[in-house]
Amino acid sequence: MFNKKPLVLALIVGALATICWGNAARAASPEDLNKDSDEALHTLTSTNPVASDLAGRAKEILIFPNIVKAGLIFGGAYGEGVLKRGPQIDGYYNSVTGSWGLQAGAQSYGYVVFLMSDKAVKYVHQTHGWEIGTGPTVVVMNTGAAKNLSSSTLKDDAYAYIFDQQGLMAGINIEGTKITRIHNP
Repeated sequence: MFNKKPLVLALIVGALATICWGNAARAASPEDLNKDSDEALHTLTSTNPVASDLAGRAKEILIFPNIVKAGLIFGGAYGEGVLKRGPQIDGYYNSVTGSWGLQAGAQSYGYVVFLMSDKAVKYVHQTHGWEIGTGPTVVVMNTGAAKNLSSSTLKDDAYAYIFDQQGLMAGINIEGTKITRIHNP
């Protein structure tokens, strides 16, 4: 008898991939991405004093205003963002995540990476794809970690904030995120 489980799983993964990466085909214009990134950074820094302090001290800021993530055992996420040096645009990037494990659901969120050192900025500019977890030290901030951070304890290369989470994604998974420079969003 024909086993339908692999076919069903393949169809589900295909549907989830379409949801996640479908946005790539309908990418925002650079103007829209710039505007969305500015709004996302403003929202984060106006509601979080530690993020505001990091923004003032960062060499550059990588802003992903909207990442879409979905998964059922296998999953993925995709979004586009802006790298800023002060008010100037220093490039456009995409963030692609693949994951597998006990997971189910879909969500969207934004994240900002504050690049605090010349080493982190140089690494982002010189690599053909930056994987979080390799290269510069990235600290993912949450409420508890942010309470213990002060100007005297800032010692890592980059700090990332995840914010504006919507939807439901549950489970335990292994994932890797790759950030790559794109020429036109």
